[in-house]
Amino acid sequence: MSTHDVAIHEDTAKQIHGALVHFLGESGAVDALLIDRSGQLLAQGGTDRALDTVSLSALAAGAFSSTAAMARLLGEPEFTMLFHQGVKEHIHVTAVDEYAILLATFDGRTTVGMVRLFAKEASIAIGAVLASARQRPHRVNDLAGPLSMAPERAMFHERSA
Repeated sequence: MSTHDVAIHEDTAKQIHGALVHFLGESGAVDALLIDRSGQLLAQGGTDRALDTVSLSALAAGAFSSTAAMARLLGEPEFTMLFHQGVKEHIHVTAVDEYAILLATFDGRTTVGMVRLFAKEASIAIGAVLASARQRPHRVNDLAGPLSMAPERAMFHERSA
């Protein structure tokens, strides 16, 4: 497995944050997490509630990975969207690109259709931002810590098979 470092500059982090905020506003979702396919949280938007984002990210990536294996058994490259319905809260997970996924939590104030529609739009927007970031030259001093919503400190590792 090879690892690719991608420097997320301040403008890129702001674009990702803007896409997450726009998604939350349009969809009515409560939280949005950008996660790499290995389960590391890359960016977050939404409420300030106590949410175990580390565990949620890892579990969502695992579920997405196991679902991809099921898709291959059916001759599909992958299933690009997962939906988990709870009594009060629901989770929607969608592929952004081959390295990242977008997870949204939502409740009865919106519908899965709204979340699905705007998650697709957000995934396209975030995917374009990440693709552009991958094209930038890598410089060691660009890497300042894990990608957070603090745009001045942004980096993540992409893992590919």
